[in-house]
Amino acid sequence: MNRRLVLLAGPSGSGKSRLTLASGLPQLRLDDFYHDADHPGLPQTLGIPDWDDPATWNGAAAIACLEQLLRTGRTRTPDYSIPLSRKVGDKQLTIPDGSSVVLAEGIFAIEALPLARAAGIDVTGIYLDRPAFLVAWYRFVRDLRQKRKSPWVLVRRGLALWRAQGRLKRKAMANGFVALSYAAAEGRLAHLTVVSAQR
Repeated sequence: MNRRLVLLAGPSGSGKSRLTLASGLPQLRLDDFYHDADHPGLPQTLGIPDWDDPATWNGAAAIACLEQLLRTGRTRTPDYSIPLSRKVGDKQLTIPDGSSVVLAEGIFAIEALPLARAAGIDVTGIYLDRPAFLVAWYRFVRDLRQKRKSPWVLVRRGLALWRAQGRLKRKAMANGFVALSYAAAEGRLAHLTVVSAQR
């Protein structure tokens, strides 16, 4: 079966996970492919790994899993703990036989798009484009609730991400993404599902 990959990008806190769950589509979490905190040579910011730098992410492993998932309908992915900043195991990912679209989301979806195209994957890129103040608030509330890092780290990281949001969008557009509001992205996913199922 020919399956299409949809990469969902956007700043941390923009609603990527929420939209992915609401879509009901099979999904792969790109954030599970972070390197462990003690991985050699990780870029540092303020004395801690810069988790917003693509060098902290294992893109080759993510694309290999996506290729296998699209081809066979199953793969094994890392089980990554963000609070612990390390892999804590593996998990089996299996999608229904009739699924024609697989959704992958994470902050490094922007980097994943050219990698996927180079691997010959049928891929569409959607960038969730939402106001920076709204994204910052959603991100802070989520990270506090999930106890991802200490409040002080969350504040420092949040300010850096706020300043970088415009640059992130420009990078996504340059890599081939389409910028859509949350509602428009919902509609695009529904349309792609119908079109892919008819092929």
